[in-house]
Amino acid sequence: MKKYGLVVALIVAQICFVMSFESTGPAFMWSPHIDLELAENVNYQTLSSKDLARAVMSEGSWSNIMCESKSSHQPIDLAVVFVGKELQSSDISGKVKSDASLVHLLKDSFTRSNFSMAYPYVSAKVKEGTLENSLLGEFEESCDQKLGVGSIAITDSCSVEDKQFSKLSDMHSVQEYVASTMEKRVNGQTNLLVVCHRGFSSLKTVEGDVFSELISSLDKSGAKYAVLYVSDSYNPIQDPSSYPLGRFLAEAPSGNVSLDSVFCNGVCQIKKSLLEALFVSIVLLIILISGLCCMMGIDSPTRFEVPQES
Repeated sequence: MKKYGLVVALIVAQICFVMSFESTGPAFMWSPHIDLELAENVNYQTLSSKDLARAVMSEGSWSNIMCESKSSHQPIDLAVVFVGKELQSSDISGKVKSDASLVHLLKDSFTRSNFSMAYPYVSAKVKEGTLENSLLGEFEESCDQKLGVGSIAITDSCSVEDKQFSKLSDMHSVQEYVASTMEKRVNGQTNLLVVCHRGFSSLKTVEGDVFSELISSLDKSGAKYAVLYVSDSYNPIQDPSSYPLGRFLAEAPSGNVSLDSVFCNGVCQIKKSLLEALFVSIVLLIILISGLCCMMGIDSPTRFEVPQES
């Protein structure tokens, strides 16, 4: 009986482990132009996308530079949000890195900046929409739906709600936007730039190179900026329409398509749900059979002697 009980306990523990497992990615926030002292520079809690946005607005003082009702004594020309797809939390401390140049760039920017904050465990799983859409929505909610930014520009690779945002097609247009922002800047006004590497420019583009080029353009422009990098490790490809199937088939034999170009469409999601339900059902059936075996192993008498009268 103890043996069966141990088996059941192990199975339940395994179920809890599998169901609680969740892919997380790192997030880094820094600025060479903000002087702000923090009690801790690393937050080891596992945060959702909304929790991250709230932390950025409060701990990073982005509410002072983005909300209409607040004013900052440290004006920022550009607030940059870069949504990557290459890194997971284990890549920051592990020996095997999917993009070593990107990791080095993030660590150097984090350590050399006047103000920096790291969030190693961010769950990019969003119930509705995409990570970038969740971040922008939480930014607006933190400002009571009144963002005080001059303009918002996003790349075509980002998937957000249809609003009057300036759309940028490639890295060249991003650089032009940064340059024009500095030419037309208004003192005390902050512009928001959102760059998503998901499908950015080309399937062959390395994320570390794109991000490094973006930071270089910010430094060359002389802009005062604050950067938030967050890795969408849960679902690298949110918008399958940006990758024509014909291109996949054409490039597959040459081996130019990376593993990140694989996406899960509607049929895939249905099959995934069915397989998950089948797995859970099998495990529950095993638990039921184990319980019945335990009960059958209990030896109890089928009849009892009648007590003799004294």
